[in-house]
Amino acid sequence: MKATGIVRRIDDLGRVVVPKEIRRTLRIREGDPLEIFTDREGEIILKKYSPIGELGQFAKQYADSITQTTGHIVVITDKDQFIAVSGPTKKDLVTKSISHELEEVINERENIVAAKDDKNFVRIMNEDESEFMYQVITPIISEGDAIGSVILLTKDTKAKFGELEIKLASTAASFLGRQMEQ
Repeated sequence: MKATGIVRRIDDLGRVVVPKEIRRTLRIREGDPLEIFTDREGEIILKKYSPIGELGQFAKQYADSITQTTGHIVVITDKDQFIAVSGPTKKDLVTKSISHELEEVINERENIVAAKDDKNFVRIMNEDESEFMYQVITPIISEGDAIGSVILLTKDTKAKFGELEIKLASTAASFLGRQMEQ
């Protein structure tokens, strides 16, 4: 754990204010759910709650199945980070934060199909990802809320994403959204 040096008092209603700098750094916005953990030493740990994170292992198996069938890289995200990654770039992406551009696409519930040189190509993470040639991005909607995305990627310069990849990503996003509702 990293100490911040910030001290806050609990008010008479039992509330604690999370400092703006920490909220901004961790992308915590008003109304975002937080999980509360305690440990044996009496520490209280707040963690941003990710509903799709609960499906982590299931999402990973689903992504692996699509990768086996198509050979494409499959990424499943929540609104903050990569939850499941299947394919050759797994180590480069898993548990990293998504880009602000991808977060906007999810919030706007946009479906994206783009080649690397298209103006609507979305950076999915903040680091260099120039190796990806094509992408399909579909938001995951659960109970009316956009909670993440399913992304299909390829490094193959000869591949071109079309109707099949769009339907695969859409089906996966719909299925995962429904799993969250149960």
